[in-house]
Amino acid sequence: MAAITSTPARLAVFGGILVLVLGAGVGLGALVGPDETEPTAHDAGGHDGEQEAGHDAGHDEGGGHAAATPAGLESTAGGYALHLVDDRLEPGEQRLAFHVLGPDGAPVTAYDVQHEKELHLIVVRRDLTGFQHVHPTRAADGTWSVDVDLTPGVWRVLADTVPADGAPVVLGTDLAVPGDFEPEPLGEQALSSSVDGYDVTLGGLLQSGTETELALTVTRDGRPVTDLEPYLGAHGHLVALRSGDLGYLHVHPDEDGGSGPAIRFHSSFPSAGTYRLFLDFQHGGVVRTASFTVEVGGTGATSEHGAGHEH
Repeated sequence: MAAITSTPARLAVFGGILVLVLGAGVGLGALVGPDETEPTAHDAGGHDGEQEAGHDAGHDEGGGHAAATPAGLESTAGGYALHLVDDRLEPGEQRLAFHVLGPDGAPVTAYDVQHEKELHLIVVRRDLTGFQHVHPTRAADGTWSVDVDLTPGVWRVLADTVPADGAPVVLGTDLAVPGDFEPEPLGEQALSSSVDGYDVTLGGLLQSGTETELALTVTRDGRPVTDLEPYLGAHGHLVALRSGDLGYLHVHPDEDGGSGPAIRFHSSFPSAGTYRLFLDFQHGGVVRTASFTVEVGGTGATSEHGAGHEH
């Protein structure tokens, strides 16, 4: 099967939307949870750039250490391609179907498991609203599908996976959703987030070009949460998206970080600028998502809370 690309005519009407959307986003709050099969808490809620290292960018390399090059800027990388069965869907809850095409142009049907899943899918509107981290099901013919909740605008679809006998790859492409659209502003830097009665505080060195430690501290009713539950093999999952091109970084906590209240990550921001961070954590059998807006400096800036702060 050859990869099918969007026609200029189909997406022309969305060109104006994309110009408005780039660099915009929302304030804090819980967002759509990581997996439609898990109980989650919710809140309200393109163009392909050049990817320098598509086969491994954005992945952690053990112990939570992430590559400095953002991933997901291209729909093709490392010989693989992301193909949406329909690159235009109506607003509301819709079934999103897609293939990962291999070097031979056929859908890939065998994958290695990473963090307990064969494929992690991020779906987010280009103004960084409506974030959804879901885990599709795969048919025998290699077709992936999952239900997503869409609002009008241009959405970015990011597939994070490891084809069998291949290298890790993150592929990204745009999905058009017609309708009236008003981009939401990203707002000022916000280093704390409240979701479903939990408060999460972000601390660390917000500096580009070097590995930095981030600590996300979880409290509930003013008391530290010390019994965070493993979710997908870790006590937390962090996704960072760069405002503008939605360059993707996906890191995981230190393996010896314990069960709270602080979840510690090592990451490297590829450039100065504004980023949106989404933390998935599980407590009481429910996966929740906390979100943050951070300004990353070129020479380093420390958040007001500090990397080691715990309540």
